[in-house]
Amino acid sequence: MIAASVCEEHQTMTDRSFSKTAFGAAYIRAAHQKLDRPLILEDSVIGPLLLAMESRPSLDPSQVYQLPNWDAIRSRIALRSRYAEDRLAESLGRGVAQYVLLGAGLDTFAYRQPAWATALRIFEVDQPATQQVKRGLLAKAGIALPPNLSFVQADFERQTLGEILGGQGVDAGLPTFFSWLGVAVYLHEEAIDAVLRTVATYPAGSEIVLTYNQPTDAPSPLAQRTADAGEPWVSAFTPEQMEAKLRGAGFSQVHFFTPEEAARRYYQGHALPVPNPTMLVAAVV
Repeated sequence: MIAASVCEEHQTMTDRSFSKTAFGAAYIRAAHQKLDRPLILEDSVIGPLLLAMESRPSLDPSQVYQLPNWDAIRSRIALRSRYAEDRLAESLGRGVAQYVLLGAGLDTFAYRQPAWATALRIFEVDQPATQQVKRGLLAKAGIALPPNLSFVQADFERQTLGEILGGQGVDAGLPTFFSWLGVAVYLHEEAIDAVLRTVATYPAGSEIVLTYNQPTDAPSPLAQRTADAGEPWVSAFTPEQMEAKLRGAGFSQVHFFTPEEAARRYYQGHALPVPNPTMLVAAVV
């Protein structure tokens, strides 16, 4: 099991709490690179990054970690990153100058950024322990830190986003793009609302792309596994509730990314199932 193997490896690297689910998501992205063609998300960095671990689950397709609905899980994880990165590219036309990854985990965009992103200031925001492990893996893999990247330490449950970003070089006067993928589900409603309100104070044209979970009658196998890893899902909202939150926070445009739109943009001739619902929403200030 990925979570268990990752825990064992990184327990030797740090005694502090780190995000186990961040490493699980990274292995799922790596499995996507191995198992799926055509790719939804092209990530040439995640494999070398994970190979820097001294002990790790196999990435061999014949031995890769399995879950019920494994194809659907790979599809969802790849889609959310691809969609956020495409929205980021589009946002440059509105003057966006900064990219803030909230709960960056082992996201690799900064280390494979295309030419159009090099003028951006990129900020990876996450727990100190997760960042420590990530930076250790980057160094061991020989992956250079790009000059436009900064690391920002955070605890979303105990700090406001303003407190987290204050004094870290993020200019609240510049249009900014925020990605918040696979994080909100682990936070209580008050913390989610506080983040959304802060993002909405950024200049017009700023944007956030986030994932959220919808209420279900019974927990999914993946939810049970993340709970077993010590990171339970604690929030869920209907689309109507999420739109009300975003509008109430001050966003002027809210777009729910539909399965039909995803199918047209990314799944032509693809064997992977289209996530339904995608649980992806973009909101523009």
